[in-house]
Amino acid sequence: MTDPDDRQKLDALSERIAAVKEVHEPKPPAPDHHSQAQLAWRMVIELVAGLGIGFGMGFGLDVLLGTTPWLMIIFVLLGFAAGIKTMMRSAAEIQSRQEAALADSNDSPQG
Repeated sequence: MTDPDDRQKLDALSERIAAVKEVHEPKPPAPDHHSQAQLAWRMVIELVAGLGIGFGMGFGLDVLLGTTPWLMIIFVLLGFAAGIKTMMRSAAEIQSRQEAALADSNDSPQG
């Protein structure tokens, strides 16, 4: 059979291996600090897209109907309102995702 001294060496080796595995264990992913910038750019793009579409539609209708610049002004304002509405919808979606993630992290068992 095995010698008690060998058994102690095996136990010590097992403890050292476990300690090394614990040190090199993958850490949970850290929150991405760039995600906030991505969200900000998304909202800016949504606003600018609304303004651009409104400008394009208004300018095109003004050229066709000869009402320069009234339809362009109206459609730019409508595009601005649509961009703000889209930004608010995106913000609500992001907030609900963050609240769900927070609730999931609070409900998960510790340890």
